[in-house]
Amino acid sequence: MTTDAAKELPTKIILALSAGYLGMSILVNLINTLLVFFYLPPDTAGLPKLVTDATLLGILNVIALIAAAGRLTDAITDPYIASMSDKSTNPKGRRIPFMKIGMVPAALATLLMFIPPIGQESGWNIVWLLGIQVILYISLTAYVTPAFALVADLGSNPAERLKISTWTSMAWAIGLVVAAMTLFIAGLLDGPFTVVRGWQIAVGIVCAIALVFMAVPVFLIDEAKWSHNEPTTMPLRQALKAVLGNKFFRFYAAADFAYFGGLAIIQTGILFYITVLLELEEWVSTLMLLLMVVVSAFLFPLVAGWARKQGGGKRLTVLAFIIAAGVFLAITALGLIDSLPYVQAALPIAVFALPFAILSVMPQWILADIAEHTARTGGEAQAGMFYATRTFLQKLATTLGIVMFALLLQFGRDVGDDLGIRLTGLGGALLYLTAAALFTKYDEKTLQRELAEAGQVSEFARFDD
Repeated sequence: MTTDAAKELPTKIILALSAGYLGMSILVNLINTLLVFFYLPPDTAGLPKLVTDATLLGILNVIALIAAAGRLTDAITDPYIASMSDKSTNPKGRRIPFMKIGMVPAALATLLMFIPPIGQESGWNIVWLLGIQVILYISLTAYVTPAFALVADLGSNPAERLKISTWTSMAWAIGLVVAAMTLFIAGLLDGPFTVVRGWQIAVGIVCAIALVFMAVPVFLIDEAKWSHNEPTTMPLRQALKAVLGNKFFRFYAAADFAYFGGLAIIQTGILFYITVLLELEEWVSTLMLLLMVVVSAFLFPLVAGWARKQGGGKRLTVLAFIIAAGVFLAITALGLIDSLPYVQAALPIAVFALPFAILSVMPQWILADIAEHTARTGGEAQAGMFYATRTFLQKLATTLGIVMFALLLQFGRDVGDDLGIRLTGLGGALLYLTAAALFTKYDEKTLQRELAEAGQVSEFARFDD
């Protein structure tokens, strides 16, 4: 699997992989952005409440419990699928065959998450969500974890991995906008269909678009030709222990965990921020996400250039966490001034575009270097296990963000009774400040030096702090 590893990776391969990222981003962000709003909407949304908002122990509501239950599935499937992928000797490659298996059920299960069997509040809807999400997370893991690992497998040096990370991160950002377009499509269907049916048809259309993009790398990338890593023989338990014990990965993973927890809060909350705090129409949230991605698109190449000059992504990543924490603090004040609601919506989103661009590119590139460092210095390529562990922690962090948001909604989620929504801004700020503090402990200088000593000298390598 190393015949062309020394050659420069063609742009068409990078674009094909990016298409897959766009597709899986659509599915992930449909769940992150719309699910809580769909099942526990504010009174002004025109949607029926489909599950009870009663709490367990006065704290945990149904959505929080369902999200937490999904992590039990991931705790088993993420490392297991990663280990199978790392060990695979399939002549077509270690990653693509798994992605091919996972893409169709992932798209279908995402759609089914929005088609509960009962059109009003019912315990059967809870059972439905619990069952479908098991299928969803197993199939998503089968696609997402190998797709993430391809960054390390296809990139033969740090510069190439940075290029791949930049393009795939841009694609992920576009996927966020496409997912948000569901609201616009649902609005167009509001006349001929009920509000709920319009949402469901819109989700179905967007899931179909996601599936098309997810199929692109599966059928266009010749992994056996371009991958430069070989299968590992390391047992699952040993591989997982090695990843969790990696001195570079520990602080990276902790900061990354906090980042995705905060991102889940802002994705879950944007509909509430727009419709409750600012009292604007739902479609404005799509416009705001589009603004963020457009601004980010101009920033992505600048971020890559800054990383080259810095010789790494540590400083930029810490700066991004601090700026993002400030944006969350600004969310707590939305709507308190009864004027210029569109400006109040656009300004924090435009500012958040900078940390979003940085935190979309840098962590992906840094992890690819950590995985490559392990392969170069430890003798076995465990990229799949690194990315599986990150994927699991991402899902756990996303669950934390959704759970935190759902819990805080108990303190108010409607116009005039919005304390819970405002408190989510404080929660996000706390997570991002924690991430900034943790990532200062990441020893980027040593990793880059040891990569260079192992023959991975990049065109922008510098080893000064």
